[in-house]
Amino acid sequence: MTTAITYSSSRPQWLKYFSFCIDHKVIGIQYIVTSFLFYLLGGALAGLVRAELATPEPDLLDPSLYNGMFTLHGTIMIFLWIVPVVTGGFGNYLVPLMIGARDMAFPRLNALAFWLTIPGGLLLIASFFVGPASTGWTAYPPLSILTEQKAGQVLWILSIIIIGTSSILAAVNFITTILKMRRPGMGLFHMPLFCWAMLATSVLALLATPVLAGALILLLFDLCFGTVFFNPAGGGNPVVYQHLFWFYSHPAVYVMILPVFGIISEILPVHARKPIFGYKAIAYSSMMICCLGLLVWAHHMFTSGTPDWLRIFFTVGTLLVAVPTGIKVFSWIATIWRGKIHFRSSMLFALGFISLFLIGGLSGVMLGSAPIDLHVHDTYFVVAHFHYVLFGGSVFGIYAGLYHWFPKITGRMYNEFWGRVHFVLTYIGFNLCFFPMHILGLQGMPRRVAQYDPQFTDLNIICSIGALILALSTIPFVVNMVYSWVQGERAGSNPWRALTLEWTTLSPPPTENWHGEPPLVTDPYAYGTQIH
Repeated sequence: MTTAITYSSSRPQWLKYFSFCIDHKVIGIQYIVTSFLFYLLGGALAGLVRAELATPEPDLLDPSLYNGMFTLHGTIMIFLWIVPVVTGGFGNYLVPLMIGARDMAFPRLNALAFWLTIPGGLLLIASFFVGPASTGWTAYPPLSILTEQKAGQVLWILSIIIIGTSSILAAVNFITTILKMRRPGMGLFHMPLFCWAMLATSVLALLATPVLAGALILLLFDLCFGTVFFNPAGGGNPVVYQHLFWFYSHPAVYVMILPVFGIISEILPVHARKPIFGYKAIAYSSMMICCLGLLVWAHHMFTSGTPDWLRIFFTVGTLLVAVPTGIKVFSWIATIWRGKIHFRSSMLFALGFISLFLIGGLSGVMLGSAPIDLHVHDTYFVVAHFHYVLFGGSVFGIYAGLYHWFPKITGRMYNEFWGRVHFVLTYIGFNLCFFPMHILGLQGMPRRVAQYDPQFTDLNIICSIGALILALSTIPFVVNMVYSWVQGERAGSNPWRALTLEWTTLSPPPTENWHGEPPLVTDPYAYGTQIH
């Protein structure tokens, strides 16, 4: 049984968003808003990086400062933006509503998981001001051990351990909630696909995150106490750190993208007015990605002395991951095929997600093949790839989800015109910024450098112009969301005429989600089979 928190009418309702509240909906909003603030900070750092790269010479940022900025940018975007918003934000808000639960299984543990991200994030930001960690988000030894910025590197490690602890607590909570707290009568194959995605994500995070924590603790010992786990000068092996790091950090890609797959699977049927194509195939493919994602980490290490026989194993494993991912993409396309598509902002971002993630997936298959990876490793081709996966994929999916569930969260409608302006600016700016990086990488431009050969100048100018447009695209989004939350038109309980369980309650939902028992929904995608 969970205990609901109620607020006295004499207290302003907005105070609950700044308190240790155990309502899963409040915690979900806390995650979303806090993560978006970190996203703005990470984006500002990216803007400075791209401003520096507009010219071949390091004339804006000192190279060491540049290294610290792109390290902080990457770390914030992964650990404080995408992971918290898709799991903690959307997961917390939607999962109990979608399965007919009153709250998460462990409400206080849920609140603790969120509040751990605050000191973790502040510690990460503080690391920049005591001598920034300059080793990239991978923190490879021996560079991270021999760094002159020891204080910054130590704070960086501690912050990631704290944030990782939050992720582990959340994973335990989601698994228990989904398996044990569904409304009576709702089987696993009656759940919305977002819940399947969150189940796979949570299993993956629970298995992989402790490995990263262990690696970082050993790295901390090498840095502070003179041990030699990864220090080759004392007989340690830095390649072992790479194995431990990527055993988490490749599955982390799926931790960031699997919930977004679930978001897309919820949006397309609603706005195409068609049943989801291949429900069970999509559900099983999430679990397949969970399993296969744990077996392909060393494709990041083809240039680290990996023997040929092992390269073959991880190349084949990487290509196999493309199979369940392809099942999802073909199912999504079949879902919208000949549908009555409504091109609302959420649908536009969902369609944009499919087109951009497809490019990122194809370049991922290329990088998973050892012969190609040996040629383009540590070039801008890799930067283009993971931004098409994590921005073109995850962030476009996040925007799609924010527009789709904004009426449910706030009880108000957003401005559709400015939502479409936001999409157009984001889509153009993103492709202008990151697509030329494929060409830069194939031509041999190395990543993580502030100074480059002048022959790459023209393409870098295009990339920087795209980054500027991408930065400006957030303005209509922020203004639209803030104004609509305060002054938007009342939405009603179900403006999209959706069939999943969260749309059967009020907008925003009451403290215990429903007045009385939630209805039983056994076919959440029955569009076109009845009058809807």
